Amino acid sequence: MPFNGMQRGLLMLALAGMMSSLANAAEHVTLRNGFELDCVRQETVGNKVRLYLAERDLAASNSSNTDTNYLEVAADSIVRVETVADLPQSIVTAKVTTTSGTDILSKAEMHEMLAHAGAIHHIDTDLLASVMKAESGGHVRAISRTGAQGLMQLMPGTASEMGVHDAFRPDQNIAGGTAYLDALLTRYRDNIALALAAYNAGPGAVDRYHGVPPYRETKEYVARVIREFNRRKQMALVAQAQ
Repeated sequence: MPFNGMQRGLLMLALAGMMSSLANAAEHVTLRNGFELDCVRQETVGNKVRLYLAERDLAASNSSNTDTNYLEVAADSIVRVETVADLPQSIVTAKVTTTSGTDILSKAEMHEMLAHAGAIHHIDTDLLASVMKAESGGHVRAISRTGAQGLMQLMPGTASEMGVHDAFRPDQNIAGGTAYLDALLTRYRDNIALALAAYNAGPGAVDRYHGVPPYRETKEYVARVIREFNRRKQMALVAQAQ
């Protein structure tokens, strides 16, 4: 049975502690499910372990507090910890350019389109917004170096398959990107990590490696989307508490 939006949201939070992030770190951690990540330090909290991210990950997540930027995993999910040399601090970001005549949408308009597409495909709106931010930064007419277009950075072939006639029309692009993500979630049985990896590197790469491909950009992309998703959920919780 496919997950509804809330279930996928909860699954996303659970996966946050299982994603690879190529950080400038001192420890390389391997998890029982095959995921690997680097961290600067660990802290045991009950039956869980907090893996604190490095400075480069703080920059990527727009955070300045090293004490709150961590991922939690079950203690028994860690199978190996290795000390490693410091890794480069460079951050892979979406390399996009914008054409003239960039459309400007209000936050309300953008949210309405994301919410509408999410409702149709039962995908959490915050997840869609996180993917869009990682893909285009919200630029309607973004074009990547590989030719991906629009808010959700659809390749022309993918756009055509998803029924998108104009990739620079926000409503069509979001609808197409959401439909594509939904197809990937179905293909990988709601494994969000694999779906995101396939969205970035293509399902062929995920199938070839039987998991998240060992590409630096793809691993950072998946981790970046998850961090942004969790940030949005945490902000929502804070707003509700006020």
